[in-house]
Amino acid sequence: LAQYSGDPRIEWHLNAHTTKEAVIDAVKNLPYKGGNTLTGLALTFILENSFKPVSGSRPGVPKIGILVTDGKSQDDVIPPAQSLREAGIELFAIGVKNADENELKAIASPPEETHVYNVADFAMMSDIVEGLTKTICDRVEHLDKQLKGGGEPAPPPTSVAPPRDLVTSEITARSFRVTWTHAPGQVEKYRVVYYPASGGQPEEKVVKGTENSVELNYLNSLTEYQVAVFAIYRSSASEALRGSATTLALPMVNNLELFDITHSTMRVRWKTAAGASGYMILYAPLTEGDPADEKEVKVADSVNEVELEGLTPATEYTVTVYAMYGEEASDPMTSQQTTLPLTPTRNLRFSDVDHSSAQLTWDSASRKVKGYRVMYVKTNGVQTNEVDVGRVTTWLLRNLTSLTEYTVGVFAIYDEGQAEAVTDSFTTKTVPDPLDLRSSDISTDSFRLSWQHPASDVVLYRLTWTPTDGGDSEEVLVNGNINTYLLKGLSPSTEYEVLLAAIYSNEVESDEVILVESTVERTTTIATTTTTTAAPRFGVRNMRIDEETTFSMRVAWQPVDSRNVRHYRLNYVSAKGDRADETRTVPTGQNSLVLQPLLSDTEYKVAITAVYPDGDGPTAARMGRTLPLSAPKNLRVSEEWYNRFRISWDVPPSPTMGYRVVYQPVSAPGPALETFVGEDVNTMLIVNLLSGTEYSVKVIASYTTGSSEALSGRAKTLYLGVTNLSVYQVRMTSLCAQWLTQRHASAYRVIIESLLNGQKQETKLSGGANRHCFNNLKPNTQYKISVYAQLQDGTEGPAVTATEKTLPIPTPAPTKPPTTTPLPTIPAAKEVCKAAKADLVFLVDGSWSIGDDNFLKIIRFLYSTSGALDRIGPDGTQVAIAQFSDDARTEFKLNSYSDKERLLDAINRISYKGGNTKTGRAIQHVKENIFTTEGGVRRGIPNVLVVLTDGRSQDDVNKVSKEMQMEGYIVFAIGFADADYGELVSIASKPSDRHVFFVDDLDAFKKIEEKLVTFVCEAATATCPSVPMSGSTTPGFRMMELFGLVENRYSSVSGVSMVPGTFNTFPSFHLHSDAFLAQPTRYIHPEGLPSDYTITLLFRLLPDTPEEPFALWEILNKSNEPLVGVILDNGGKTLTFFNNDYKGEFQTVTFEGPEIKKLFYGSFHKLHIAISKTSAKVVIDCKMVAEKTINAAGNITIDGLEVLGRMVRSRGNKDNSAPFQLQIFDIVCSTSWANRDKCCELPGLRKEADCPAMPKACTCTQDSKGPSGPAGPPV
Repeated sequence: LAQYSGDPRIEWHLNAHTTKEAVIDAVKNLPYKGGNTLTGLALTFILENSFKPVSGSRPGVPKIGILVTDGKSQDDVIPPAQSLREAGIELFAIGVKNADENELKAIASPPEETHVYNVADFAMMSDIVEGLTKTICDRVEHLDKQLKGGGEPAPPPTSVAPPRDLVTSEITARSFRVTWTHAPGQVEKYRVVYYPASGGQPEEKVVKGTENSVELNYLNSLTEYQVAVFAIYRSSASEALRGSATTLALPMVNNLELFDITHSTMRVRWKTAAGASGYMILYAPLTEGDPADEKEVKVADSVNEVELEGLTPATEYTVTVYAMYGEEASDPMTSQQTTLPLTPTRNLRFSDVDHSSAQLTWDSASRKVKGYRVMYVKTNGVQTNEVDVGRVTTWLLRNLTSLTEYTVGVFAIYDEGQAEAVTDSFTTKTVPDPLDLRSSDISTDSFRLSWQHPASDVVLYRLTWTPTDGGDSEEVLVNGNINTYLLKGLSPSTEYEVLLAAIYSNEVESDEVILVESTVERTTTIATTTTTTAAPRFGVRNMRIDEETTFSMRVAWQPVDSRNVRHYRLNYVSAKGDRADETRTVPTGQNSLVLQPLLSDTEYKVAITAVYPDGDGPTAARMGRTLPLSAPKNLRVSEEWYNRFRISWDVPPSPTMGYRVVYQPVSAPGPALETFVGEDVNTMLIVNLLSGTEYSVKVIASYTTGSSEALSGRAKTLYLGVTNLSVYQVRMTSLCAQWLTQRHASAYRVIIESLLNGQKQETKLSGGANRHCFNNLKPNTQYKISVYAQLQDGTEGPAVTATEKTLPIPTPAPTKPPTTTPLPTIPAAKEVCKAAKADLVFLVDGSWSIGDDNFLKIIRFLYSTSGALDRIGPDGTQVAIAQFSDDARTEFKLNSYSDKERLLDAINRISYKGGNTKTGRAIQHVKENIFTTEGGVRRGIPNVLVVLTDGRSQDDVNKVSKEMQMEGYIVFAIGFADADYGELVSIASKPSDRHVFFVDDLDAFKKIEEKLVTFVCEAATATCPSVPMSGSTTPGFRMMELFGLVENRYSSVSGVSMVPGTFNTFPSFHLHSDAFLAQPTRYIHPEGLPSDYTITLLFRLLPDTPEEPFALWEILNKSNEPLVGVILDNGGKTLTFFNNDYKGEFQTVTFEGPEIKKLFYGSFHKLHIAISKTSAKVVIDCKMVAEKTINAAGNITIDGLEVLGRMVRSRGNKDNSAPFQLQIFDIVCSTSWANRDKCCELPGLRKEADCPAMPKACTCTQDSKGPSGPAGPPV
């Protein structure tokens, strides 16, 4: 017997059973498979696997095949049925319900009157048993006589050996040739069957027996095909000669070139691909943005060059070219190029720089420029000044501050935006002193002062005069537009020192200029004789130059005798003589002067002369040099991370005003960014960078007189992205993606996007996840999958992408002709519910706010939802309904109905209750009165509750909802109208996006019905039912419950006692030596084990645990032979996992080492064993320990037992068990569970913030607040 759906499987071979009783018993225990209807594949399968000598097929014996089906096949049945008939196999076809009678006739052997049967329902199949049996027996007798030739034994066939030496050749992207050596004997024909190795509908070709070669064409490119060649004799067929070949990739374009690039266009050119029907060009900005930014161009096969227009300036584009072959595309050829930036201004220059203004001049950027924008800022300031100047190329900056460095940027403005700025810096000069101070009109009590204005923005002049022989100073402020002043009221024959300073509009004052002048002696008529002796004149002593900077130096000296010195004259000039000689006048009481502004790194000659009334004294001179504009040195990079790095440098010897740090991606698009740090800083952490990107970094020292050369270097951030992204399990409406994890990622954001209409799905996964499957996709549609790695701080790396196309929809079945059979009134079961088995309770709001009309809509919703279920009753899904308002009323219990028709009739008879909304009390009612043994609840079956309400509960729902979730109930919450979404989240299981539904009104129920039914049936699927795990629901098995190891049931289990676990609130169970816990496999795993799963055990070994090996858990077949399990060897300190692989071969992997030995030291440890199709991975206490390669597993038989603690040496002796303590035993249908588990049950690893509350912990809700406590002391 073979059972089929999407893929056939042998339930038993012809030689498996030798008695009628054995066959009948096997039929009684036949498990239901579920899936699609691929009848053609199943017919090919039995030809290749059932009617063979190794499977029990005997020569000279009639061969009969009986097909039973209830629907039209989703693949072609005619060629495989013909092959079976040609191989001498007589076929009968039995159709039920929706079977296609024409298809049955095409399958069955003639005559159809005796070989084709079609009944309206399964219940009517008994009507055809007698006739079918008689026909089969008659045909067997007739065939037996034919084979034996009228009673004589039939001679064995001359030869049924298969052909030999399969060779594939002439391989292209769409075809290859298969050649073989002829089989011996009289071969009538050869049948060549071929199909994709990854799965797909088999196809075949039949050639004459005289031929030994055939070309297989219309194949998919880059696909491995399995090939089987059968020799067909008159009454039999040979074994298959098998081989495989992989088609080549479709020719793709070559020499992709992007050229003639402007700021808004680029041209694309490629070398054509042979046989292409056209080309498709996709292009989009490389930076993350709106998916609609991706554009598509399709061209004919004769075109190999196009221009892309309307591009964004300074943007990197990725351009992909596909060669099209009808609807199929080759592998892509991709290239990137960056559009040119908008042309910036060039050659910024400064001229006529003085203390308050500067003239800017620049070169025009382009004829397309609409204007220019000038921005300027003090280099060490924060306030930015901005002015739009039109289409001029020169501009005068006014009202600047003297002796200040300004940074200026000039932007060219275009219609498309603003180009990058050209920047440079300049420093304003010191405010100028008054010029050419002189005296005139000297009298006995006055003289006039005159001078020249130094600049146009002088506001005032400060004029001070003092007798040189002592006395009070006088001062006057003179208006800035006056340049002469008469000093009056002076003493005769007295020498005065006059100081004049200019005051500017920003209150800055110039240095003083000095004039010494004497009034005239009063005239007398007395004649006198005067003898004059010339006074000596001395020079200064100890002249020195110090305090050098990049723009100044100090000159100091020691006077010899200042009594007769009128003032000092200080001259300085650059040693090269390339600047004019500068002169400063210094009063006699001053013995130092700071010379500024000077040129940096320049040698100056400085001279000081004491000026006497009758002439100059000796001159003293020295050489001095200003400091250079030194650049920083030794750029270093450290602390590299995914979005940052630190740079450090050695400071220059010259004192600076600070440092400009400029950084920019080397290859990725993006402007240069700049920041300024103070002179006391020599290290900087640069943040908000792109991951995996190299940056150029420059550090420039800023001085008062300019900037140093740049200290340049490069630094690179770490790459934050996954690797080896690939797509697998591609279906019509789903596909899966997998990748190698990023070691520092805390989460992944995974997006799938349709390249047809831009529709997206997005999900967020934990950092340990390495795969995800997307459902509800459109068939025959190209999708792009993007995976973003995220750090704990929210940093997200770039997208890693892959593209894949979902499978097309199979050719639909032809429309059946109308029949006189009336349509069934009972809704058909949905495909997803075919294997569902659950105890399902609907809790319906019947409060006054619902109303009669809306209550009828709820009844229709319950009718439709329940009608989507398959089997109703103890062998399928049981349904109960309760209605609530002030209290709850059980409409019917789980065990009330065992067929769908009676259940739906009962739903239609439910009457409206009315009252208030007490949801919490109603949930408690369901827990205490319906989910009970008396109510029909079954062990090991998922308990599912669906709550429907239209308003906020008038009592507390949090406490009882928490209890329901902690005890393993799967709760869905449906809200409508005025329901409180937060309350629905509290009621429902986690994750909320799968268990909470909200609609505006009851008319919108249809929108959620399909999804609700799917989620409920998936939660109840026997292969992997949803179970609560760490605060959310996960597909898997709560093995402790299935073995009865829970607080309210363990007392009935022999050889088990309950003891405290890792915490006092966690129970643990002591399995004694006489325990030997066993359960039927068909009860725990009725559909067998999933292909990928994680075994989770929290246990500890005891002092009396034996040294000999024992199985923590294992599955035995009906002969007590082990099929799969976990073995601990207490003596050898090893851990072993074993199973049978897909070939049926027994395989084991043993783990040992220091981490494994921890399991044997008597403490509690949490063990995860993650079993995949390729490896077995061991995780101990949430720490990865070891991983070993294994083959994919075959499925188990379910006719045996699952046992705990069985001693290995007692195989066959069921009374020998190893004592140990067991706190947790789960099997989770995922290999990533160990990465998500937080080991909250282990005291040393528990983090309260990340873990759910302890069992029986006190939890307070908003609706159960206590009274306020006493006020604290005043602060």
